[in-house]
Formats: sequence, C-alpha cells, structure tokens
Amino acid sequence: MSNWKKDHLGASSSEPLKVIIIGNGPSGICLSYLLSGYTPYVKPDAVHPHPLLQRKLAEAQGVSILDQDLDYLSEGLEGRCQSPVALLFDALLRPDTDFGGDTESVLTWKLQKERAIPHVVLGRNLPGGAWHSIEGSMVTLSQGQWMGLPDLEVKDWMRRKRRGLRNSRATAGDIAHYYRDYVNKKGLGQSFVSGAVVTAVERGIPEPSDSGARDPSPLFQVSGFLTAEDQSQQPFSLRAHNVVLATGTSDSPARLGVPGETLPFVHHELSALEAAIGAGTVTPDSDPVLIIGAGLSAADAVLYARHYNIPVIHAFRRPVDDPGLVFNQLPKMLYPEYHKVHQMMREQSILSPSPYEGYRSLPEHRLLLFTEHRQALFQDPQGLQKVFGLSLVLVLIGSHPDLSFLPGAGAHLAVDPDQPVSAKRNPIDVEPFTYQSTQQEGLYALGPLAGDNFVRFVQGGALAVASSLLRKEAGKPP
Repeated sequence: MSNWKKDHLGASSSEPLKVIIIGNGPSGICLSYLLSGYTPYVKPDAVHPHPLLQRKLAEAQGVSILDQDLDYLSEGLEGRCQSPVALLFDALLRPDTDFGGDTESVLTWKLQKERAIPHVVLGRNLPGGAWHSIEGSMVTLSQGQWMGLPDLEVKDWMRRKRRGLRNSRATAGDIAHYYRDYVNKKGLGQSFVSGAVVTAVERGIPEPSDSGARDPSPLFQVSGFLTAEDQSQQPFSLRAHNVVLATGTSDSPARLGVPGETLPFVHHELSALEAAIGAGTVTPDSDPVLIIGAGLSAADAVLYARHYNIPVIHAFRRPVDDPGLVFNQLPKMLYPEYHKVHQMMREQSILSPSPYEGYRSLPEHRLLLFTEHRQALFQDPQGLQKVFGLSLVLVLIGSHPDLSFLPGAGAHLAVDPDQPVSAKRNPIDVEPFTYQSTQQEGLYALGPLAGDNFVRFVQGGALAVASSLLRKEAGKPP
C-alpha cells in the first residue's frame, strides 16, 4: 500500500488506472477480491437445490460465473431482494439459507492473476468502512453467516479467533475485525488506501490514442486528500477509465430541521452518548437523555442507555402499532432485544403508568424546538405542547449518502433526478446486470447507493460490476 501511495498519490502525470473504487466497506472489498483475479466456478460435483438454476449451471460446466450470462442465470429466482443478480450470487454462496438450511456454497474459487484488473480502493477508515465507527458491542441485525464475504465464512473465522456468535449474530466489533482481516488474508492490501477523502470526481477530456486521435471514452479525474498519522493532509489527483461508487449511506446523518438543532447538547450519532457516559457528564442521576427516532439506531441507543441505567425519553412521530415500523418486520426469536424496546415503546407511553423505571415513550409527538437551557418543546397528537428538561439529545432518524464530491451531489444519477439520492427511496439508477449508471458510462454504483442495503446482497452488485469490467477488458460489450 505504501508503495502505491508513493508512486501514484499526488502524481497527476501517472498512467490512468483501470478502476478506482470509492469506499472500502463490504461492497468495495468484495469487488476488489473479484478484480484481483479470484474467479468463481461451480464445483464439478455440486448440485444446487434450485432445479432450474442447477440445470442452467450444468449447461456451462467449467465456465466461470463471471463469464456467463448473469441475466439468464438469475431468471426465475425469488428472495428478499429486488436485484436479480444479488439473488443469484446469494443463491450460489448460500443455497438454502432462507429455508433454515446450511448447505455449503456450490462455488469454488481459483486465483487467476492473468484475469486481474488493476484498481485502487479509497476509504476514509480502515478496510471495513463504517463498521469501524459502530459501537463494538452492538449486535448485528443480520445473522452472522450473512455478513461474510466470498471464500471465508464468518463462523469459521470466529472459530479460529475463539469467538462465538450470539443467537446466530455477531458483534459489530467482530465484523469490523473480520473485514480488515479478510483484506489481509486474501492479499488485497496493496490496492487499499485508508485515510483517503475524495473531494471531486469529474469527467475529463478524452485521452489521445497511439494514432493521435482522441479516445471516445474520456477519463475520470478523482481528487482528494490523504490524512497521514500526524494528521497532515496530502492532496492527490488520479485518473481512471472507470469509477465505482461504494460509499454506503452512513456519512451524513438526517436532521430534523428545527430551531436549536445545532446547540452543543444535540447530537446525531450514538458515539456522543458513549463519550458522555465515559466522561461522566451523563449519569443515572442526570436529567433524561432524549432519543428521537423509531428505527434500529434509536433502539440501539435506548438499549445502550438502559445498560448504564441512564434515564431515557424516547420520542417518535409514528404510532407504536404502525406496520411500517421495523420492529414489526423482525422475528421475535432472533431479535428479542429489539422486541423488548418495541414493547417498552408501547407500554411506557407518557399516557400510562410506567412499569419500567427510567424510560418514557412519546409516540406521535412532533418536536418543535430546542432551547439553550437544555429543554425540548413537543406537540402531542391532541395539539398540546410539553416541555422536557434534558441532559443530552440523540437525533437518530436515518442518514444520507455524502456524494458532495459529485456535481449536484449526484442527484442527476438517481432514479428521480429531482430528488436527492437516498438508499431506500431514491437510489442511483443502474443497469440491473452491470450496475453501471444509466446516465454515465464508466461510472458504477454498489451497495446501498444502488438500493442493496444488506451485506448479504451487496456482493451480487460486485459480481455484476466485475463481470462488466472483465468484458470491457476483453473488448466485449459491458
């Protein structure tokens, strides 16, 4: 990695790269693995439990999945994802997992270095991306086995580390360590640059070819800075034929837009509560912590505060029995702690006596403002206003991707170009079997940016991108 930095970062005259991947979370890691020459084949003796898929796989024995027709292979597959190629790769890696089975993958992996495509992965954090920013003891939403990347199962890695899964789930700290370890074990580290912040991605002028004519495909110019261990910043400027956006969505917390939201006691990340408890500025004897939101991040904050006996006021705009609440979509057996929070939200209403000391919920309440005296003014469903004194506020109502390095924050790339990019409501519009932008040739999007919101399914997008790039290298249509 250091050699790559020395040779390329800041050297704007260097040869253009084939691919730059922006983001080093699970999406970026998986794509780097596929671009490093690791090639998936169906095991000669494997029999897939899905009869139609098995028949199609048998038609092309000995041909890499990357070289097959992903549209044809994925036709007829159904599952918990809208992306057909994500369902395909998941079915190959975990054939019957949705039915509670543990049939091993039908794939075998071969390292074929002649197929590798030179690339670099730029990330703000260590490999693993935002997983390094999550409180380490938090348990993952997905089952541990669904957090794994190709050819290194999480359960096998944890067994070697003498760690165990809790109710089939792993901690965020274990998963962050697993992703960093994966990069090392698979020999991908030379392509990864940590501490890299991208500030601009622009379409440059076409490159002159050997004949003197302009290449019809202009290059991308990727600019930013690298933060060193001594916190100094070194600018860089790179050129590439293809750019892959894999930055996830946790960069920019969503805001309420109410007066007082910028006051110093109002925060938008759980880490603020961790720091306050660690510093002793929030204790069981303090005024309550206000947690705003009805998703899993807010539930994590409630659980964290309760663990330290911190009094909590939990406010949210939806009714507790709203079927759209995520708690109503999670099996109780797998997620008992989240269902406990949902039960508290229902039973601990301000309108009813609280059997759980130190917790009060405010369903269907709208926050009007914060005051500099650490107070919050709410309006209840009947229009009455209420004031609460607080020690700290956590606004946990989701997040947006930070695509400020793109013109117009990338809105022109979205399904609805008149709205900002949103993982759940307005993802980047990509071709379903290449994940290339429908608006910009050579620009790809992966993971939540393309609407794939679980690690289990982001890997199919990486397969699609790798297949497209390999076809470009071979001079075939992408």
